[in-house]
Amino acid sequence: MGYRLGVDVGGTFTDLLLFDTSSSAFWRHKTPSTPHDSSEGILNGVSAICEKAGITPGDVDYFLHGTTVATNAVLEGKGSRVGLVTTEGYRHIMQIARSFVPGGLAGWIVWPKPQPLAALEDTVTIRGRMSAGGTEIRPIDEADIRSQLSVLKANGVEAITVSLINAYTNGTHEARVGELAAEIMPGVPVSLSHEVLPEMQEYERTLTTVANAAVRPVVGKYVSNLRSRLAEAGMNGKLSLLRSDGGLMSAQKAEEHPVNILMSGPAGGVTGAIWVGRNAGIRNILTLDVGGTSTDVALIENLEARRQRTTEVGHLSVRASALDVKTVGAGGGSIAYVPELTRALRVGPQSAGAVPGPVAYGKGGTLPTVTDANVVLGYLPENLLGGTFNLDREGAKKAVQTIADALGIDLMAAARGIIDIVNENMFGALRMISVQQGYDPRDFALMGFGGAGPLHVNAVARLMGSWPAISPVSPGVLCALGDATTRMRTETARSFSRLASQTEAADLIAILDEMAAQTRAELLADGVPEDEISTAFEVDVRYAGQAFEVPLTITPDVLTADGIAGILARFDAEHKRLFTFNMDTPHEIVNLRAVAMGRALDLPAAELEKGDGNPIAARMRDHTLWMDGREQAAVIYERSKLRAGDVIPGPAIVCEMDSTTLIESGCVGTVDHVGNILINLA
Repeated sequence: MGYRLGVDVGGTFTDLLLFDTSSSAFWRHKTPSTPHDSSEGILNGVSAICEKAGITPGDVDYFLHGTTVATNAVLEGKGSRVGLVTTEGYRHIMQIARSFVPGGLAGWIVWPKPQPLAALEDTVTIRGRMSAGGTEIRPIDEADIRSQLSVLKANGVEAITVSLINAYTNGTHEARVGELAAEIMPGVPVSLSHEVLPEMQEYERTLTTVANAAVRPVVGKYVSNLRSRLAEAGMNGKLSLLRSDGGLMSAQKAEEHPVNILMSGPAGGVTGAIWVGRNAGIRNILTLDVGGTSTDVALIENLEARRQRTTEVGHLSVRASALDVKTVGAGGGSIAYVPELTRALRVGPQSAGAVPGPVAYGKGGTLPTVTDANVVLGYLPENLLGGTFNLDREGAKKAVQTIADALGIDLMAAARGIIDIVNENMFGALRMISVQQGYDPRDFALMGFGGAGPLHVNAVARLMGSWPAISPVSPGVLCALGDATTRMRTETARSFSRLASQTEAADLIAILDEMAAQTRAELLADGVPEDEISTAFEVDVRYAGQAFEVPLTITPDVLTADGIAGILARFDAEHKRLFTFNMDTPHEIVNLRAVAMGRALDLPAAELEKGDGNPIAARMRDHTLWMDGREQAAVIYERSKLRAGDVIPGPAIVCEMDSTTLIESGCVGTVDHVGNILINLA
């Protein structure tokens, strides 16, 4: 099958992992990210990793990429200017929105309502109307449409959204508006709501399509630039991007429907964790992906990641499938500070990022960060990335001393305070995806990855009661591993909106079969062989009168065997787990989805040589670190020399090219048969 290259661009580092699918050999590389032009850092990494493997870029068959370009466009308000075409009488749909205000009871007083992605002056309405059943009530007027599109053209919009009432049942009016828009404004991308999200609820459908339009020019420019840069480097392999739901989509699809890659970046780590769990025999996992800027957490149950029907980026919440990942501003580059008003230590969410980075990196940073605190405490030895990256410990001490002086405490107490606070921030995020979702974290292992995850996973596992704490092989590039080992995925949706008591299983099966054929055709067009495509179905169910649904995964066989009653029984069980109660109310089937997936790669992890339990061969040197309020003697080990079955008593540090693992006092790490370090209480 050749070579697969996974590439994950983070805020601080760009991670690459090259997989030889015939031998399961892999090579890894980290290179500093280049925020001004991500492709520059990517190309630097591609050249370096191909040289390590002794191949040329032309030997790579698949380039699989997780990117935050769409996420950043939304967060930084750098999306394109969007023109919105909607039905007469609905011009204020984006301004009315939903009457939800985040925060406590006084949130409505202090919450600044975000500006809609499509401004009111860039919103026009047209005559014409479809019924909820999909029949034409009033025809469109092409002269009227041309006139309104001319207004948007004069306004200088950079992307067009067409979202007409009830278009999810019949998209012919939208399609015609799209044709006229392409004629009047050639080169301006047009997003049609019945193609982006063919579901009921006009606000969510409009918002999702507007978001798609806002990031479409940005993503299109990024993908085309990357494609041309890779071609110049001699790489002609297939370019695919990671979807928010953990699957892959072709670069062309990503350019047309970028709303599906809004959470592309964090999804790679979750899919990588599933691969590690499958090879290690661990099925229930909480993930702790700690990068330079933020921490992403997710829950994996029985080797299936929890998915949600909404993608949330900043204040934006759009209707697109995504892995249930929560993000907090707590990373290695998170800045520690003491506000004048409260005189209480704070950490993050502001980050030193890649430029200038932590003080210890010696790149001009001056503010104390989490990385600097780890260096001061001795948790991070002075060389990183296999000795190619030396840390400035004295500079880190001076930076953290400013915090100690502001608080009136000693240096080590200040450094440990920074670490304790950032660990609590991670703990809070993990509770959101476990305890608040009805899961007991003690039933899960905690896997730490990303550049700084293994440094914090032991401490956070203590807070969660989640054991073992796992440091996987190559934790710093696990997101890139997830990109390299995941599979193609596409989905389509349709609103059903009928009481379950008035629905037969045959009604659902007929529609789902039709949707399955559509999604299979999309994957076939992307070059996936027909015998490698599998299909799954999802049904959204709610109690009649509720405003939210619970998605359930089903198969035609189970639907045929258990009927509608089987779906309702599963819904009641899931509703009770989520909300602790059920209702004596009729059930309503709201939406149907068909998901087509390519074949999952059965790539085994390489097994380690069996050891005798003594890690002495991997011992690098003795070390001193600060833990439990005092200096303690520790040992530094080299991970590449550990063997299966080796037992490492804490406190200890395990170094490797892309990350550093900290085993705390009172804990012990055991190396499993594929090289993962499993940390438990001693």
